[in-house]
Amino acid sequence: MVSDAGLTGKNRQIVDRVIDIGKNQFRILEQGEGPAVLFAHGFPDTADTWRSQMHALAEEGYRAVALDMRGFGASFSPSEVEQYTSPYIVGDLVGVLDALEIPSCTLVGHDWGADHAQKAMLMRPDRFKALVSVSIPYAPRGETSLNDSLRDRGLGDRYYALAFDNPDTSKQFLPAGKTIASVLYWLSASPPPEQRWDPIDPAKHMLRPAPVAAPDWADPNYVRRTIAAFEHSGFETGLNYYRAVPHTFELMSAYKNAVIRQPSLYVWGAADGLCQFFHSSNPTVHDMRASQPGLVDVVRLEDTGHWVQHEAADRLNAELLEFLRTHAPREI
Repeated sequence: MVSDAGLTGKNRQIVDRVIDIGKNQFRILEQGEGPAVLFAHGFPDTADTWRSQMHALAEEGYRAVALDMRGFGASFSPSEVEQYTSPYIVGDLVGVLDALEIPSCTLVGHDWGADHAQKAMLMRPDRFKALVSVSIPYAPRGETSLNDSLRDRGLGDRYYALAFDNPDTSKQFLPAGKTIASVLYWLSASPPPEQRWDPIDPAKHMLRPAPVAAPDWADPNYVRRTIAAFEHSGFETGLNYYRAVPHTFELMSAYKNAVIRQPSLYVWGAADGLCQFFHSSNPTVHDMRASQPGLVDVVRLEDTGHWVQHEAADRLNAELLEFLRTHAPREI
């Protein structure tokens, strides 16, 4: 649970409000004052996933901002798949900075938030000065899209995300209360290892009924807020992130083989099935610097699954602060 002990003034409470980005409205959370850190979440999630990290950063003199990403929560949610490509998502991140009059910031992303934060490093290095990727390693655009590569490897009927192209997929995620419990549990380190979610084993899918209403590491307030958000928004527009992958691949042709040069950090859970799929061995800083010359460190968290910001909140907070002290220092 997050406590407000030790915080004063503007650092004490998270401000929850809606801002205009162009003609569209986005929900954001803000806490603290100082160098800005913008948080981007993944699927199925909202800005509320970052409250522990926001609190920790505000306490140390940073301005933490998180948004409900396009298609989630109370933010702008167009129905067209093409509007979930990286140019649109990166535009939203830039729009948050513009609306809040923030010249530049550090980006922290988890899951899809990490993927688009990585794209933001390439597209707008003038605004995004440092990167923390959680649960998703950076992979430069190559000759073949991820989806085509998976099919070429014979995983077209096995890889979980390819099934999301089905227009009826969102119905499988209802009701939200059941789905959020399932996704939080099965993607974490809570289940026995042999039962955990496997992205290429349909028998170990994420929507199996969970044996608990929520894992013991999940803040009940976070679970409640997340369920309420998806009861309001549904899951259809969030699934558009997966469906937009081929479109983003085509649009990012100018960034083929591009590397991320800004200071960066990669944090992953050793029990995360998705990370195990993306890199079967333990990636080292040396391994990853080929595509991220500015990479500072790779942090592997034992007994931690996909939900690093919850399962290992204290450790992630400590790693974030250590990274920021060097690469986004506060003014003394």
